[in-house]
Amino acid sequence: MLHRVFGWDPAAGDSSPGGPLFNPRRQQGGGRHDNPDLYGALYLSRVEVSAIAEWLAPFRGQPISTTDLQRTDGRLSSIVGIDESSLGDLVDLDEPRELAARFLRPSAVATYDRAITQPIARALFHEGVGGFGWWSALEAQWPNVTLFAERVVSRIRVADGPRPLTIADPALIAAAAAVGVVIAGRPPGR
Repeated sequence: MLHRVFGWDPAAGDSSPGGPLFNPRRQQGGGRHDNPDLYGALYLSRVEVSAIAEWLAPFRGQPISTTDLQRTDGRLSSIVGIDESSLGDLVDLDEPRELAARFLRPSAVATYDRAITQPIARALFHEGVGGFGWWSALEAQWPNVTLFAERVVSRIRVADGPRPLTIADPALIAAAAAVGVVIAGRPPGR
């Protein structure tokens, strides 16, 4: 199962704006694996806490409250589980043989430098794959996945949720503690 945090509109279809499989390609360009001239990047994780932590990371050092979980457009920050069983094999950049075959160093995969990570994603796209796995720069034990939306969205389906995030959600609490985000009304780290 893959997990994704997104701005949910309960009235939207799965692949429509506000839906769990929608890719906001026109808004992309600055993300780790973005190349919107070629594809839309769907960012997911195999660990629910990781998906939430990646979403929370920009709030690091700040308190969040219930109002931070609702977007200005009214959509609800939500998590969804996506069935990946029909995707087939994805390139696993946590596998040393895959790195060696592509002459990649682990530091190139884990860097925040988009001038390095975006060309890696571009090269993988040109290989014709549906996506690839990599480890989170927040916690190396959290396996994340980037999918090339146009290649895979017709092969994946919602398996769990969507579930609106709340400040009482155990996964959100764990993710906040992992990235140093304080939840309003809770002691830090709890």
